[in-house]
Amino acid sequence: MYKKMLVPLDGSQLSEGILPYARSFARALKIPVELLLVIGPEVIATFTDPGQGRYVDVVEADMKRDSREYLKRVAGSFAEPSRVGCSVEIGGAAEAIVEKGSAQPETLIAMATHGRSGLQRWLLGSVADKVLHATANPLLLVRPADRGPTEGEATLKKIVVPLDGSELAETVLSQIKLLAQEMNLEVVLLRVYSLVTGGYAAEAEAYTPALDRFLEEIKEDARKYLDEKSKQFAWEGMKSVSYVLLEGDAPGVIIDFARKTPDNFIGMCTHGRSGVGRWVLGSVTDRVVRHAGDPVLIVRAAARA
Repeated sequence: MYKKMLVPLDGSQLSEGILPYARSFARALKIPVELLLVIGPEVIATFTDPGQGRYVDVVEADMKRDSREYLKRVAGSFAEPSRVGCSVEIGGAAEAIVEKGSAQPETLIAMATHGRSGLQRWLLGSVADKVLHATANPLLLVRPADRGPTEGEATLKKIVVPLDGSELAETVLSQIKLLAQEMNLEVVLLRVYSLVTGGYAAEAEAYTPALDRFLEEIKEDARKYLDEKSKQFAWEGMKSVSYVLLEGDAPGVIIDFARKTPDNFIGMCTHGRSGVGRWVLGSVTDRVVRHAGDPVLIVRAAARA
């Protein structure tokens, strides 16, 4: 399971939208936290003015000091401040985050998808996007709302787990099981089916009267799959597992279902494999991350032959 959590911040309230979730995960999983703030060289250059005595080394020292003080204040808001470290670095934000995470593969990176001209003025949306596509670490992303909560802990009761029937999509399940046990969460397995994902779009066009039959076949295959997976969870000691089968466009259905499910986060992998009844899960994950109002836990799936 996770041995550490890395929480990048940029000093803005939007970037702090991850903090309620970071506090909940840290307390429930009993793991240390590292708060990270990266100062871009271009930011230092903006405030440098030798004519006014603001030399590069002076500006850098001042910004590092202010950043550490800010992170220390944030650290004090966690249940165990003594287990929260603070790091300030100079460089590219995304690169620093990915490098920090890769030093320990069991590190969970938790961050907001957007920031806004805060202490170090990241364009955090682009930073989160780069991290999403570059890191091999598990990644918890939250799309924060303007004036959203940054204090306290988030209430989490359920994990919504979208599956497409492929082994790659199931990569997330081992972490989901451990999280559910450690955080006392209900697991909701979600399968979205349609003629397109079922591979029957061409047949449906040619044989319109057979549309209902094709759709029923896809639905029944998906139901059997979810039933098997939920029973497997039960056999492995999971006490609260259910499944939901819905028709439609996968990203939209996932986002809408999660929105209607209180106190949840979504858990999924970055890639799936196309085929009968399967999504191209990479694109699905990307759309869910960009548009979901709920936190999304992303596990990178290794390619298999």
